[in-house]
Amino acid sequence: MHQLHSTQQKIQKSKAVLVGIVRHGFSRMDIDESLEELALLADTAGAEDVGRVIQERGAPDPATFVGSGKVKEIAALASEHQADIVIFDDELSPAQMRNLEHKIEKRILDRSALILDIFALRAKTKEAQTQVELAQLEYLYPRLTRMWTHLERQEGAIGTRGPGETQLETDRRIIKTRISKLKKDLIKIENQRSLRRKSRDNVFKIALVGYTNAGKSSLMNSLTGSDVFVENRLFATLDATIRSFDIEENRKALLIDTVGFIRKLPHHLVASFRSTLEESIEADLLLHVVDVNHANFEEHIGTVQQVLRDLDSEQKPVILVFNKVDLLEDRNMLARLKDRYGAVSFISATQGIGLERLRQEIIRLFRESETESTVAIPVHATREIALVHELGRILEKTFEEDQIIIRFRARPEFASRIQTALEGLK
Repeated sequence: MHQLHSTQQKIQKSKAVLVGIVRHGFSRMDIDESLEELALLADTAGAEDVGRVIQERGAPDPATFVGSGKVKEIAALASEHQADIVIFDDELSPAQMRNLEHKIEKRILDRSALILDIFALRAKTKEAQTQVELAQLEYLYPRLTRMWTHLERQEGAIGTRGPGETQLETDRRIIKTRISKLKKDLIKIENQRSLRRKSRDNVFKIALVGYTNAGKSSLMNSLTGSDVFVENRLFATLDATIRSFDIEENRKALLIDTVGFIRKLPHHLVASFRSTLEESIEADLLLHVVDVNHANFEEHIGTVQQVLRDLDSEQKPVILVFNKVDLLEDRNMLARLKDRYGAVSFISATQGIGLERLRQEIIRLFRESETESTVAIPVHATREIALVHELGRILEKTFEEDQIIIRFRARPEFASRIQTALEGLK
C-alpha cells in the first residue's frame, strides 16, 4: 500500500488538505475535534496539515462524498497550497475515491488508509506485522479496480480490455490467497498467545487501556522501572507490552500495556488486532488511563468504554486514572471529576505525582479479590505446600503432628486449584 513519508526518515513532509463533513446529529465542534485528531494522525504519518475543508450535509454524496461544488473548492485549496494529498475524515467507497482522484488530481486517502499507513510504520513484531498486512489487504481488495484506472485511457484499443481484466482477476486471487494465509497465521499466533496466557495464570494481571497518547507507556515505565518506548504521537506502540510489577513483598503482578484506542478505528483493523486487545479480557484489573488535559477527554472515556463493551470486558474492576495533572491549569477540575466519577486516581506519570496512591489502590483491589482459607497438608507434600505459597498470601502456619496447618488469602480460583491439588493426595 501507499506509504506516507515517515518523519523518522528525516525527509520533507508531505502537504495535506483535510476534509470532513458535519452530518445530522453532529455539531461543528464534533467535526473540528475529529479533524484535529486527523491532523495528529497525519503528522504521525509524516504529513503536514496545510488546509481544511468542512461541509455541512445530511448524508455523504454517493459519487464524491462532498458533492461537485465542494470538490472544486478542495481542488483549488490543494493547488493553492501545493498539497500532495487530500485526506478525508471518513472511509470512502472505491467509487468515491476513484472519482475524487480524477477530479482533484491529487492522491486521495481516507481515515482508514491513513491509520493503516501509521500501523504499517509502527508494527515491529511478527504478530503486529501480520495483523497490519491482513487489515491492509482487506481494505485494498474492494479497491483493486481503482488501481487499474490507467487502462481507461486505452478503452476500446485492441488487446487491452481482456488482459486488463485477466490481470485484475489474477491480483484478486493472489490477494484472496494471501488473506487466507494471513488469517491462518494469526490463528497460530493466537494459539501461541493463549499458551503464553496460560503460563501467566498464576499471576495477577493488570491491563493499561485508554485512548492513544494518554500516557499508558509512561505510566508503565514509572510503575515498573522499565524503558518501554514513549513518544508524543498517536499509536507510538502497537504490540501488547508486558512487565513485572511489585504489588507488595513477595507478591508480583503483570502490567500489560495494550494498543491505544481512537475514534473511527476501521472495523477491519479492530478485527485484525482483536487478539492484542484481548489482553484486556484476560486481565484481572484494568487501569483506564485518561489525558485529563485533552479538551475532549470525556468523549475519549466513552470511546474506550465502548471498545471494552465490545470485548465483553466492561464488568472488570477498573481504576480510572487521570494522567498529566501537572499540566492542568484549572485545579478545581479535580474535585469536579471526583464528584462525577467517584473513586479515581490523579497522577502525572512523567513527574511521579500520585503514583504511590495509585499503587495503594491497586493493592486494595488486589486484596479485595482474595478470600481467606485454611488447609491441612501432610508435611511430606512439599509440592502442594509450595503451591499454597505460590498462589496465596500466607497469614499463619502451625504444625500438628505430621501435618502443617496454613491459613492464607488467595483469589477464589487459586484457592480452588489448591483444594483440587490437595484432593489428589487422598
